[in-house]
Amino acid sequence: MNTPIIDSLRKIVDDNIISFHMPGHKKGAIYKMLGYEDILENLYKLDTTEIPGADNLHSPEECIKESLKRASEVFKSDKTFYLVNGSTCGIEAAIMASVNPKEKIILNRDCHQSAINSCIIGDIDPIYVNPSINKDSNTLSGVSFDDVKSVIDSNLDAKAVFLTYPTYFGDIFDLKSICSYAHEKGMTVIIDEAHGAHLGLSEKLPETALSQGADIVIQSTHKTLPSFTQSSMIHIKGNRININKLTNMLRITESSSPSYLLMASLDIAVDIYEKNGFDLMDKLLSNIDEFKSELYKLKNIKVDESKDYTKIFLNTKKLGITGHELENILRENYNIQVELSNYYGVLLIATIGNTKDEFVKLKDVLFEIDKIYKKESHLKNVSYPIKLPKKILSPREAFYMDKKNVKIENSIGKISGEYIIPYPPGVSLVSSGEEITKEVIDYIIECKSKGMNVNGVKDSELRFIQVIDID
Repeated sequence: MNTPIIDSLRKIVDDNIISFHMPGHKKGAIYKMLGYEDILENLYKLDTTEIPGADNLHSPEECIKESLKRASEVFKSDKTFYLVNGSTCGIEAAIMASVNPKEKIILNRDCHQSAINSCIIGDIDPIYVNPSINKDSNTLSGVSFDDVKSVIDSNLDAKAVFLTYPTYFGDIFDLKSICSYAHEKGMTVIIDEAHGAHLGLSEKLPETALSQGADIVIQSTHKTLPSFTQSSMIHIKGNRININKLTNMLRITESSSPSYLLMASLDIAVDIYEKNGFDLMDKLLSNIDEFKSELYKLKNIKVDESKDYTKIFLNTKKLGITGHELENILRENYNIQVELSNYYGVLLIATIGNTKDEFVKLKDVLFEIDKIYKKESHLKNVSYPIKLPKKILSPREAFYMDKKNVKIENSIGKISGEYIIPYPPGVSLVSSGEEITKEVIDYIIECKSKGMNVNGVKDSELRFIQVIDID
């Protein structure tokens, strides 16, 4: 057989790589542990279409309707939708169902690129709130109530507020107060909870967005719970969302031939959440506590704290190597894969699919690395660009304008014709239609030289950037 994708995936399985990355089922380990393996071994037989007995995702009346009702009860929503195009299609549908063309939406600047894409598709005017930056790790730590309030007060004609909660790195903020204030001003609150589908499983974790007053929440079930990649959910609470309009938008943004395999995995994830999730989360948090208590003894690798304990950032600043280097060492020398790396460290995503043995293995490896990879000097400081770029054109205007390539060193001061997005987590430093700054160019050149990936730009080598010439 000539099957390069299958061959590569089999090698990952055969190499027995330890997963501290998404998806949350951790190579199916949780399915085997809980007795779902027999179902999944023959899952390919369940791949079908909207025939009698299979129901229809876009007009559920039978088994899908029953599954959605259960999911709504489990996640404490008034209504839940399954998504088979990932959270991306849910974000797009939620925004365009809440904000009409030419109207304003308030976004946290560190939103996922799909939120900005929604503004292009829907001809919506984005107004940004600057995020807070953890300067010790160059990670994004959310927004403040005061900053959001200030933007709301300056844009009372905005129709919705869109925020990411929790952040990719597990940080939170006063979402309850933000929801309350936005509602006072007549604004809908949309929350990208892609990295928080698990929060309801323990009182030791941050409160869910729905419990704090959010109107519509999009969750990537596959990231932190055991469903397949690209399977997500939307949860609705209250009466501020036009359900008919949202349903129509989902018909546009989501496939008309939805995958029954992805829906089946959501069905299983809901079952696991309800039957085993709370006990498994207690065990996970206990394992994390024990793991961290040992890691605090490390001399050169620091554990950065976050409110969501399942997100663990290992800071390598004192060790003297970049997070990109640590990621490579862990994968190539120890068969351990992290979720992401940046200049200052690596992020681990732990889920109810991880075992105690995996934490013990990682702990032993980190103690070894802490000794043998120590450099004489610490990493030099590289500051994350925090100033919002000047918006010259709307995302939609910029998208449809002609572009030309210029050398990256000549792009400063010009209008970007593409996104500049360090990946992961997919947050745009400069979006199409915004002015390119020296701060951004210096940052991406430095970090690219240290191993960071940059998405959005057509030239992956970062020699050229597309700009818009409006003269």
